[in-house]
Amino acid sequence: MRRHSFIAIWFLAPSALGFMVFYLIPFAMGLHYSLMDRSTGGSFVGLANYKELLASDSFLKAAKNTFLFTTVSVPTTIALSLLLALLLNQSVYLRNWLRTAYVLPLVVPVASVVLIWQVLFDWNGAVNSWLHELGLSRIDWMKSEWARGVISVVYAWKNIGYNIILFLAGLQSIPRDYYETAELEGAGAIHKFSRITLIYLTPTMFFVVLMGLISSFRIFRETYLIAGDYPHDGIYMLQHYMNNMFLSLDIQKLTSAAALMVVCLLALVSGMFALERRFTHFLD
Repeated sequence: MRRHSFIAIWFLAPSALGFMVFYLIPFAMGLHYSLMDRSTGGSFVGLANYKELLASDSFLKAAKNTFLFTTVSVPTTIALSLLLALLLNQSVYLRNWLRTAYVLPLVVPVASVVLIWQVLFDWNGAVNSWLHELGLSRIDWMKSEWARGVISVVYAWKNIGYNIILFLAGLQSIPRDYYETAELEGAGAIHKFSRITLIYLTPTMFFVVLMGLISSFRIFRETYLIAGDYPHDGIYMLQHYMNNMFLSLDIQKLTSAAALMVVCLLALVSGMFALERRFTHFLD
């Protein structure tokens, strides 16, 4: 037993070392900088940087936009993923083709695909050309309130395939006997979905929600590639704020914002795990 433990530790050591060097130690240094008045030769100022950060209009706008994006895009994407997974789990027309299509966003590099989104939603792009042909006025998609909708569509396109894979795995693990028994007892489709499908998909649902929350905080890559450094106010996210603080070498605000975001993520993740444990205990 000790030998097996030693072998396991030996194999895990490179990953643990890499995590410590590239993540844990830099994060600890960032926490230290967030409590100082400057990066080199500074003095301890406590929570003064955090108070200044919370008084910043730019930070509050970025935090608000990130919160709105997460609360709207994540539930919508999960609902669409579950609906498509339920359809693909049945004998529908072109099922094999659809199963191939939803995997494509997982293997195509985002940087190359974003060019297609730029072509679609540019002022002279394909979508505005279609609107013009229909007699409708053009829309400046990325410089208006429509920008948040465009980013939500890109987020859904990128994450739906991964969610479908997880939901399909969960659906196929549910014994068919439960559905057959429910049908014999006269249960309808809604009753079977709410009392069987959703109940047994609970562990998968928690994991999908958790991954969706985390990925929603990483939408900066797509937003940056489509809209640039300073996008429309509706899609100015926390990552934009931190990126701009990095470019201006404002290390104190950068590290303070990063620490607050990590605290929020840890609180969300801890809450999700606590809710899952309570729900699992209730089912047992």
